Amino acid sequence: MSQFILYQGKAKELSYFPYIIEFANYKIQNIQLNSQEIKASEGIRICLIVDGKFDWNIDGQPFLLYPNDVSLTCPWQTIGSSKGAYDIGALMWITIKPLHFEANGELVLGEWSSISETDQRVIGTILSLNKKPILTRLKACQQIFQNLEVELFAKELGYKTRVNHLIDELLITAVRHLSKQDNLRRDFPQTFLKLEQTLRENLSHPWSVEEMAGLVGLGTTAFSEKVKAFSGFSPLNYLINIRISEAIKLLGRKDLSLTDIALETGFYSSQHFSSTFKKLTGYTPREFRKNTD
Repeated sequence: MSQFILYQGKAKELSYFPYIIEFANYKIQNIQLNSQEIKASEGIRICLIVDGKFDWNIDGQPFLLYPNDVSLTCPWQTIGSSKGAYDIGALMWITIKPLHFEANGELVLGEWSSISETDQRVIGTILSLNKKPILTRLKACQQIFQNLEVELFAKELGYKTRVNHLIDELLITAVRHLSKQDNLRRDFPQTFLKLEQTLRENLSHPWSVEEMAGLVGLGTTAFSEKVKAFSGFSPLNYLINIRISEAIKLLGRKDLSLTDIALETGFYSSQHFSSTFKKLTGYTPREFRKNTD
């Protein structure tokens, strides 16, 4: 494969794809100073190690990457080498600029993507909560990168559509692997505890079943069955119980209003919070707070 780095605004191959900031197939034969300083990603950056060993710093954490490992970083994350230079080896990467992507997980890729709005929300949530940006042994990405290179340079019939679909495929492949890799050696009870911790730490988020299932690398049907078998509740009822248990803790804080507690625990209004709380506890939040004074 030939070596190249394509930059948006400079490479004619990217002129029809304004959301691609960079696309590269890069081989490093000599260490060059200041070739990889630590800086923020401009978009969603997916980088595949083809050959060699790379010592990188991602969001302040050190990582060693080996062939077939992939780094997956978001616009608010930094990435680079503590040495300020690429190690000897070969890598491929692409940086995608979404139409909208916030650290709270709100993701809109743009009209080019055929990924559904629901799945984009799930992808955004998984990426925003991700603390381990290295995907190990993800060789499947190499073929997608190679196909992208062929399409961009050959420009055969339908290549614009093919490029869009391949980037969708690359993103889905990477995020699926991300959601599964921490659970490959973990039975469901352990996975369930990790999920509950994530939910409790982000209760104000309007969780959907698809998002929760995505966090543990399962389809919605399998996830719903496992949650039901493990907890006795459907996923959404299980989530409501967590919201109420956290609300009970917060009701002991006099500095928080009922509206504050409702919003912090993920209820869309104080009325919704009050009716749900009374249904599950037999008391309104106000009555419960008064009885615990």
